[in-house]
Amino acid sequence: MLEEKAKDLGRQVGQSPEYQALKRSNDLLTEDQEASSVLRRLSQLRSEAQEFMERGEDPPQEMEQELDTLLQGVESNPAYQRAIVAQTNFDKLMMRVNEWISEGIRTGAVSKIITLS
Repeated sequence: MLEEKAKDLGRQVGQSPEYQALKRSNDLLTEDQEASSVLRRLSQLRSEAQEFMERGEDPPQEMEQELDTLLQGVESNPAYQRAIVAQTNFDKLMMRVNEWISEGIRTGAVSKIITLS
């Protein structure tokens, strides 16, 4: 019963305008070769910077400057901006869904009636 209801909830979330917008914006971001290239380089630099910090070292100043420059560039990319907005809207939806689930759990925990449907 719970599995069916969870799958149905997942299907409904997948059909929501927020999820559909997120999927479209991520597809468009992936198709934007310039933005994708910058995001890959950012990810690589962040990993390298993390390695420095794990060794107790500061990343080189040049690395930090490149990170800042790349981040500023990608933040002005329209495809990236759309993806961020879509992700934020989807996150808000999921927070509401989690609140509704929590409310249902609280209600169910105090209810003396056991339902099987």
